Amino acid sequence: MNDFDFAGPSAADLAAIEAEWPQIQEDLYLLADPDVIDALVDGLDVAELAAMTGLDRRRLRRATAHTLRVVAELAHLAPTGPDAGRAVA
Repeated sequence: MNDFDFAGPSAADLAAIEAEWPQIQEDLYLLADPDVIDALVDGLDVAELAAMTGLDRRRLRRATAHTLRVVAELAHLAPTGPDAGRAVA
């Protein structure tokens, strides 16, 4: 069986797409809403955390702590004052 039809969609395919279009459009509108995206990401995070072992959680905490330390160091090293954004010749 050949799954690839290079002739294009048939009339039946186009009719099926047309029948499903309202649901497709609604899904696209939902995906444009940042609150919906945040909720989807939160759901993925919960599922991922639920699947983690104790060692995985410890590694994640250590990596997060390390990242925060590096960011704090870089923030401390960032130039401040009136000339902070100017290049030094």
